[in-house]
Amino acid sequence: MTSFETILVERPDPAITRIVMNRPEARNAQNLQMTYDLNAAFDAAVQDDSVKVIILAGNGPHFSSGHDLRPGGKNTAGVDFPPIGNWGGFAEPNAHGRFAREQEIYLQITRRWRNLAKPTIAEVHGKCIAGGLMLAWACDLIMASDDAQFCDPVVTMGVCGVEWFVHPWELGARKAKEFLFTADNWSAEVARQLGMVNQVVPRAELSARTLELARRIAAKPAFALKMTKEAVNRSVDVMGQPAAIDQAFALHQLCHAHNLQEFGMIVDPSGLHPSVRKPPAAAE
Repeated sequence: MTSFETILVERPDPAITRIVMNRPEARNAQNLQMTYDLNAAFDAAVQDDSVKVIILAGNGPHFSSGHDLRPGGKNTAGVDFPPIGNWGGFAEPNAHGRFAREQEIYLQITRRWRNLAKPTIAEVHGKCIAGGLMLAWACDLIMASDDAQFCDPVVTMGVCGVEWFVHPWELGARKAKEFLFTADNWSAEVARQLGMVNQVVPRAELSARTLELARRIAAKPAFALKMTKEAVNRSVDVMGQPAAIDQAFALHQLCHAHNLQEFGMIVDPSGLHPSVRKPPAAAE
């Protein structure tokens, strides 16, 4: 089995692959290495005909704290990792290069994971923030521990929510606006009531209950599972979700362009954690 820098791949059942984000010291913040590690692990599970269900989980106190905004050793899309999309232009200046990078590592790769042919289950505990939501929302089902909390605080950073903008579909339009405008947390139970989370279970039982659900699903015929997922996804697509996400992504890029002119960086620095906030001299 292939080993990865930022994730663990487990086989708790012959028909189930469990992919575990393994950056607990960073609260499983998603850097570029993790993005492509996850993609490779998802691909391997899809191509393995003995695997029928894929679980995505996180090691440590939280599922995911979102995108890792700190500079890293391998942080150049299209250079440090072979691209999986068809956009190109990563080395282009200004908005062109930024659009290309985010198109690749946020929009298209999340869409790719959402369309994996096999059922996927997010096993969410602790915090699930911003980019962490994108990881959970890309999955077909979400199992959450009773202590799980969800939040998209990106409006605080001067941007209209995360790049995979499915808030209205996951929460309903009014609750989506409330949680985006306020940047408030919402609990696992609220998420279940809104239809975003399938089940809420005690933290100590989360992994076992998620595996139990995966085994029930894996008992079904593989082709029927694939076709059922395809049928539901295409139904949502016909309702207009892909076009809505693409439009929101364009608005997201407009926010970046505005912030760059206003603050000298692509987000409003007042909304950033001090650990990733640039000093005033660097932002000018």
